[in-house]
Amino acid sequence: MACVIALYSGVAAAMPHQTADSITTADADSVTTLHNLEVTADRRHLATVQTLDGKELQALSSTSIADALKYFAGVQIKDYGGLGGLKTINVRSLGAQHTGVYLDGIRITNAQNGTVDLGKYSLSTLESVSLYNANRLEKCQSPSEYASGATVYLQTRRPLTDSISILGGIASFHTYQGRANAQFRRNRLAGFVDAEYLNSRGDYPFRYKSEYEDTVGRRHNSDIEYWRAEAAIFYKDFSSHLYFYKSVRGCPGGIVRRLSDKYNNVGREWDTDLFAQSSYNHLFGRSHRLKVNLKYSYEYLRYNTDYPENQNTARVDNHYWQHDGYLSAAYAWYAAEWLTLNTGYDIRMSWLDADLRRFSIVRRLDQKAVLAAQGELYGFRYAASLLFQHYRDKTVTHVGAADPLSKLTPAFTFGYHWRGLELRAWYKSIFRAPTLNDLYYTQVGNRNLKPEFTKQWNIGIEYNHAWAHWEFSAQADFYINRIENRIVCLPLKGTYTWSMMNYGETYCRGINATVNGHYRTGGWDFSLLTSFTLQRDLNRTDPDDEDTYNKPICYAPTFSMGITGIAAWRYISLTVSNLHVGRRMWSYADPEDVLKAYNNVDLKLTGRWRSLMASLEINDLFDVQYEHIPRYPMPGRNIKFTLSWTFSIKSNKPQI
Repeated sequence: MACVIALYSGVAAAMPHQTADSITTADADSVTTLHNLEVTADRRHLATVQTLDGKELQALSSTSIADALKYFAGVQIKDYGGLGGLKTINVRSLGAQHTGVYLDGIRITNAQNGTVDLGKYSLSTLESVSLYNANRLEKCQSPSEYASGATVYLQTRRPLTDSISILGGIASFHTYQGRANAQFRRNRLAGFVDAEYLNSRGDYPFRYKSEYEDTVGRRHNSDIEYWRAEAAIFYKDFSSHLYFYKSVRGCPGGIVRRLSDKYNNVGREWDTDLFAQSSYNHLFGRSHRLKVNLKYSYEYLRYNTDYPENQNTARVDNHYWQHDGYLSAAYAWYAAEWLTLNTGYDIRMSWLDADLRRFSIVRRLDQKAVLAAQGELYGFRYAASLLFQHYRDKTVTHVGAADPLSKLTPAFTFGYHWRGLELRAWYKSIFRAPTLNDLYYTQVGNRNLKPEFTKQWNIGIEYNHAWAHWEFSAQADFYINRIENRIVCLPLKGTYTWSMMNYGETYCRGINATVNGHYRTGGWDFSLLTSFTLQRDLNRTDPDDEDTYNKPICYAPTFSMGITGIAAWRYISLTVSNLHVGRRMWSYADPEDVLKAYNNVDLKLTGRWRSLMASLEINDLFDVQYEHIPRYPMPGRNIKFTLSWTFSIKSNKPQI
């Protein structure tokens, strides 16, 4: 696939496909403008990967990362309703805790509950969003990158010019947004500052209809107000990123029959997230590469339900504080053209404190080490890794810590490449350690929990071809996932007292497929992106339980698909996308009580004129009433309009 590299102002001109090394002094003296330089690169992946980048990412009708990921095959997004609702990702029914989210190669973590709220992260500063099943398989990876069942990579966009941009937006349900961005580029030094503010009442109307009720109402306590600020700097092999997010939001809870004011205000949540991370990635000579990552993060959460209206809700006002320090070093040796060896060591220390009664202050030491090898010979490609993980907790008050946990887990990948055809097969064994909430949450935690193991098998085929004005790619993967010792929360001590325990085994078989096409001619540019998922995720826990054994896992649709079409002509583009999600069972108590299938159609029209850009989005065009979680209705039809202005600052200095 061709990638375009734009080199700006003032050194020399090169013909298409000319390399930078071929620019001579004579060229520099005679020509002052350097045109876009097109470089053709091999982007084959031994791993199973889906990526949205560049114009395709900008063309989607998306606000957060969760909105972009829903277009990938095999992905289920759990959304608790509204702009402020919690958004988590589930890949191939592995569960949110088995999906690692990485920003510029460093993991976004939460030792408290093991999940990442994707709604906190914006697309505005990203160059690409990628989903890898199993490992990414780069030649110099940190051990943490091997430690998830699936991985999401967020790549920050590096500035190419000096510019300032301002964006304002208005949307349905009293939503207002503002964003400012300033970036610069000086030879190999680049950086940006990006700040955003959003305020929304989230008071969308809904209709909830079932066999026994038909409720029409308006969502309350679903508001959100947040501030987000990011800054990044890049210099040669060094990069650093600073991130700040602060929000206050309503937690409306599930709707109830015949709406009553007593149930409107279920709770409110205050979040403050801050992290600073740096990375150094350098190639020494031709055979040695070193990568060092460093990160510190702080999270504060307050959850309050102490309202007079909450007659049937326990009244709490809990505060949580989490600190996390991370250091990683990875080394790769390019021993030969057919063999690369990689090793690395990670250490992470997490602190969790809360003001709950009889809560145990916890410190967790997380260490990982990996030994990996990969290579290619006569079209055959191969990779293998052995990951060691060790967890040790220490509690300060009240109760003892869980036993230390140490495990070795392997992964193997094989592939064959011939022209545009790629065949692959891989196996991965991995586990997730119980989170601090699982182990130590007051009156719920269980310090005897075992890790939740997953075993994954995958066979896939991929084909890529480009000719004249066309680009075409297609891939399909058949997979089997088996999860043992699933960690669940069950009411073992009565209706109001729940306990964490290892209970369950699941067996999932499925097929993921994507077909993408791109056509350019004259001033026209057309793209078609499609994804399909067909899977059967079954409960294999207890053969004697006829009500649950071999029955589908709750919330796992059998079939889902997405189709997105993008048509662009010069400075105008139109995007139409349709996301279909099939029926999902959500309770074993009544297998006929299911979440209905739905189609969500979105439109986005974008126009550019000089330094101005305007976009109009219509989400859920046909006002389909649907849910990801029972009794958490999603917003219906909503409209968003944004207008941005960008001022580019020309520089007389070479930008190489």
